Amino acid sequence: MHPGDEADRYLRMRGHTTVHTPLAGVHDHNRIAAAYADADAALVGHEPLSADVLARAPRLRAVVRTGVGYDAIDVPAASRLGITVSNLPGINANAVAEYTLGLLLAAARHLVHSATAVAAGTWPREPGRELRGATLGLLGYGATARAVVPLAQAFGMRVLCTTGVPLEERTDGTVHFVELPQLLAEADYVSVHTALTDRSRGLLGAAAFAAMKPTAVLINTARGGIVDEGALAHAVRTGRIAGAALDVVSQEPLAPDSQLRGVDGIVVHSHLAGQSEQARTAAGLEGAAELDASLAGRPRHAVSAGLLPVNAQRPDTTTAKER
Repeated sequence: MHPGDEADRYLRMRGHTTVHTPLAGVHDHNRIAAAYADADAALVGHEPLSADVLARAPRLRAVVRTGVGYDAIDVPAASRLGITVSNLPGINANAVAEYTLGLLLAAARHLVHSATAVAAGTWPREPGRELRGATLGLLGYGATARAVVPLAQAFGMRVLCTTGVPLEERTDGTVHFVELPQLLAEADYVSVHTALTDRSRGLLGAAAFAAMKPTAVLINTARGGIVDEGALAHAVRTGRIAGAALDVVSQEPLAPDSQLRGVDGIVVHSHLAGQSEQARTAAGLEGAAELDASLAGRPRHAVSAGLLPVNAQRPDTTTAKER
């Protein structure tokens, strides 16, 4: 997001003053708190908004996450402080779905290994695997997983899915809905598309990897905390599973001493799945609209209980911080 872009123009047309404070790289707690100190509302990326950070922002009344996952925000603390927290469901589903297929293809045909080896002066010729006829297991059935389904099927893949979505919402008759043990046992590729919650944290650990095929590959474009990274590194290093392509990790950027480093078969990318030009533009504009609606007491995608009343008192001129 940049000064003068569509989101910025939208907010200014709605009477808000915008301040851009990019927070890239390693997250610094005090720097994050300082960025929100005088803001009435904020469009945020992945930076963590702890209870302490929120408490140090006395004017803050609305936070909009310009994506789907909001696990980095202390939503209960926001609710206690009367701060509305919103996300943008499905805003980057197509971008993440296409990226997921890219990771599948790269893993199946050893594309990263091949390019790296050629750059190093060798000429590898190991055969890859075709996706046609393979089984893809989806953990979750939200907007992104649903967007993955037709792309995978276009390559001739069989699709399994395990989800807590109610039966009446499982409308795709071409998807085989199964319990997690069956999915792990049958899938050639396991792709994660579920939110990080207390129930899903560490869901894919040693027991899950032991249940998977030795030829299986893990794909994660959701949240790093869903995977036990130590168990994953051990499983790939010992041949328990074939490999993993990760767009997300538990600590971002990847820590120098991460157990995922130096493991043949594990490829880590820099959280790019939702970062297409189209998705970024849509997220900025939709996020700006949600922020404006939240300040007016009419959020459309609120995930917190601390909703701002329509008649709440606030300054005539608000400051909307964009990330």
